Amino acid sequence: MCGIVGYVGDRPALSIVLDGLRRLEYRGYDSAGVAIVGAGTLETEKKAGKLANLEKALAERAASGITAGTTGIGHTRWATHGGPTDRNAHPHVSQDGRVAVIHNGIIENFARLRTELEALGVEFRSETDTEVAAHLLSISLAEVRAEGAEGPQALAEAMRRVSRRLEGAFTLLAVDTAIPGAVVGARRNSPLVVGRGDGENYLASDVSAFIEHTREAVELGQDQVVLIMPQGIEITGFDGTPVEGRPFHIDWDASAAEKGGYDYFMLKEIAEQPQAVADTLLGRLTETGEIVLDEVRLTDQDLRDVDKVFIVACGTAYHSGLVAKYAIEHWTRIPCEVETASEFRYRDPVLDRSTLVIAISQSGETMDTLMALRHAKEQKARVLAICNTNGSTIPRESDAVLYTHGGPEVAVASTKAFLTQLVACYLIGLHLAQVRGIKYADEVGAVVQQLQEMPDKLRTVLESMEPVRKLARDLASAQQVLFIGRHVGYPVALEGALKLKELAYMHAEGFAAGELKHGPIALIDQGTPVVCIVPSPAGRGVLHDKIVSNIQEIRARGARTIVIAEEGDDAVVPYADELIRVPRTPTLLAPLVTTVPLQVLSCEIASSRGHDVDQPRNLAKSVTVE
Repeated sequence: MCGIVGYVGDRPALSIVLDGLRRLEYRGYDSAGVAIVGAGTLETEKKAGKLANLEKALAERAASGITAGTTGIGHTRWATHGGPTDRNAHPHVSQDGRVAVIHNGIIENFARLRTELEALGVEFRSETDTEVAAHLLSISLAEVRAEGAEGPQALAEAMRRVSRRLEGAFTLLAVDTAIPGAVVGARRNSPLVVGRGDGENYLASDVSAFIEHTREAVELGQDQVVLIMPQGIEITGFDGTPVEGRPFHIDWDASAAEKGGYDYFMLKEIAEQPQAVADTLLGRLTETGEIVLDEVRLTDQDLRDVDKVFIVACGTAYHSGLVAKYAIEHWTRIPCEVETASEFRYRDPVLDRSTLVIAISQSGETMDTLMALRHAKEQKARVLAICNTNGSTIPRESDAVLYTHGGPEVAVASTKAFLTQLVACYLIGLHLAQVRGIKYADEVGAVVQQLQEMPDKLRTVLESMEPVRKLARDLASAQQVLFIGRHVGYPVALEGALKLKELAYMHAEGFAAGELKHGPIALIDQGTPVVCIVPSPAGRGVLHDKIVSNIQEIRARGARTIVIAEEGDDAVVPYADELIRVPRTPTLLAPLVTTVPLQVLSCEIASSRGHDVDQPRNLAKSVTVE
């Protein structure tokens, strides 16, 4: 997500911080800013848009002395709380003007903390959750100084006190006008790494920010505060206990560092999926068990009046909508249709004020989806957007929004966007069920708890992918690969086939398993690879038995069966030429784990065939024309 840089040393901080931000541009962002501490001064500048906007503003005020300090922090923001505007850009400065803070992540309890601060007379100047941290840090610093602490140690102790009060996932960096030569950072469920130099030190969200200056780094653990000074680094837990950071040497070049050491951005983004899913879930369940959306301009009564749901989307987002249909209809008992956005308005769909249209788009600028949304609005339907890009057109024109907070995707082929869209769809289905009185808070909480277990299950899947990579290299010369599934496994089959077409330029098709005998089984020849997504035998046993029968049918005709099944499912073993295990997962949530092996398979096949995995031919990341 956001790019974060901090520096202390004896060189001009501004040039080093800006250089670090340039190397983090690949992460995607919508605003940028810096804070530089000199001798008793704190200078800040921030601008919406690209880094060039910030650099232009800095050039215009160069005579003001912002370039003089040797301590600084910088930030490229991917908007979450509050749109991508100048005033929402980071850094945020405390009311007394002494403390500047930058932040990556989501502070879940910011609303409660903001109310508390406003009661103390604090005036907020932005819509962000980050500003809460700036004001809290200033107040804590005053308390620590009143207790007799001074200098960098006071800043570190104040950060520890603030960190203990915050809930959610966050990386914080802060500087204090009165303490030049010190930057303090805090980490919980969000990346932060230390760069160790000679008479200078660095903090960053990614080693690529400082790799031109040093290859020596220190890894930070969970719930830790780090204080960097020109001649030293001090790490403690949030409770103040000293911690020995784990040093490591970076042997990547700058290009590889951007990719986290992976050969492709796609591989990096596949690996980021556990964290992306966790970020999508952050702050979604209140203390009273209610699901929270990001921006809602619909009343509960509006949602209770809904008698039909349309989901409109394109490509991978369309497949997430197909999965959502099963969950929404099961949990809410509202009829749900899923349509490709490019076809939606041309068939004159029946819409009215009781229709809810869910528009899914990673970029928020997909033209087909935007035009479908506008057609729905013209027909007086309500529109709810699922999007990954704060401030983009589709969320702005919708009646309600759920941001996935998955962070930017660089690779054209979508991976973590798909999984976070699935999670968002589940949350919307639960929200509708709750508002309509079909599910109680404890029932919703139970499903959310199952969702919160998914990041660990995804890590388990990712740790077991080496056999899948080996299999992919073996399949690289195949002429075609077929995919079959039932229930929510059918959209997964479609997504698996799409990924293979996008990346490897192979013939690949996904089918509802029961449809094979109605024609597609004619494609099966000796050795034809067929990927079979098998549902859990628990809960939906009839689905499991049916697809086992389908596997027997295709195997009898010479297919090479590649079976994805949950741990403990022994019934599929006699019919699987290759068996890929995934953790046990409730049926409706299973696509979160069964999709990942297909992403890895497609990526590895494409690489083995010598293709550009991140930039496949003829494709663009965001389709902004009809």
